[in-house]
Amino acid sequence: MDKKSKSFLEKYLNNASPTGFESSGQQIWIDYLKSYTDTYFTDTYGTAVVVINPEAEFKVVIEAHADEISWFVNYITAEGNGGSDHQIAPSMRVNIHTPNGPVKGVFGWPAIHVRISGKEQAPSLKNIFVDCGCNSKEEVLKLGVHVGSVITFEDEFIVLNKKWFTGRALDNRIGGFMIAQVARRLKEKKKKLPFGLYIVNAVQEEIGLRGAQMIAHRIKPDLALITDVCHDTNSPMYDKKLSGDQKCGKGPVLTYGPAVHNNVLNMLIEVAEKNKLPFQRASASRSTGTDTDAFAYSNEGVPAALISLPLKYMHTTVETVHEDDVEHVIDLMYEFLLQLKAGHDFSYLK
Repeated sequence: MDKKSKSFLEKYLNNASPTGFESSGQQIWIDYLKSYTDTYFTDTYGTAVVVINPEAEFKVVIEAHADEISWFVNYITAEGNGGSDHQIAPSMRVNIHTPNGPVKGVFGWPAIHVRISGKEQAPSLKNIFVDCGCNSKEEVLKLGVHVGSVITFEDEFIVLNKKWFTGRALDNRIGGFMIAQVARRLKEKKKKLPFGLYIVNAVQEEIGLRGAQMIAHRIKPDLALITDVCHDTNSPMYDKKLSGDQKCGKGPVLTYGPAVHNNVLNMLIEVAEKNKLPFQRASASRSTGTDTDAFAYSNEGVPAALISLPLKYMHTTVETVHEDDVEHVIDLMYEFLLQLKAGHDFSYLK
């Protein structure tokens, strides 16, 4: 990975973009892509779209989602502590986002020799709290913190053993990075596409694919390739019989399922095999749980497929992926686009 790519990735991942508050990260993403594309637009809720060949009739989408898991201040006590989600790991450092800028805080938790004196309690909505160094509710409010203030973890991007990318929000800003790299490669290699390419970074995926639903209706694409993350089930505590067998370092994961169009999936497999790109397989008996579903079932139905990046420790501050997999997802999307003909009919029955 060159310095420009790594600099963009680090800046993009370290920026907080919680669901409903993605705009700052979207601006970073748009600014990076402006020189590689022809135009861009955004919708009311902040989904960002950059376009190559906007005049073309046949429209192809490559898509990721921009939002990350976050928490809201729910209550401020008289002693100056705020409530949050029961899934938060105690002792984590956080940023509370306010009109005055980020306010530092920590998720407090009693010492173990206090807790073991009685019945052990797991973190829950009833007992977890954020301490931002205040002694009263008035002090908290003076900092700009209020009910509804959004909270994100403070952890930043690092590289483990030269090849492993680790940080919060790789789900799925690493997807936004990958689709951006496809656009950059097309521009730098001076490749001309016979169709319009819409590179989409959707908002609000984590709460029900909302951004993808909105933008799919606006663009009305003829084809959609979605990239998201999936679990590395070779990590500890997974049951492969239930979760499948996917592993970081072995390539992108291609999913079979009702929302995934088999003809698009088969074309992806053909491209991977022709270009000797590694890939893995997974299945989803119902929905994929990704923006693939939103595009597939939008308008009159859009042929759609899912390219997943294996990831360890999903929805934590140490989400981890392998650099080789990142490069192979980019390679697969790029090669797929180069061989695609405008107007290709993916219909099952003709």
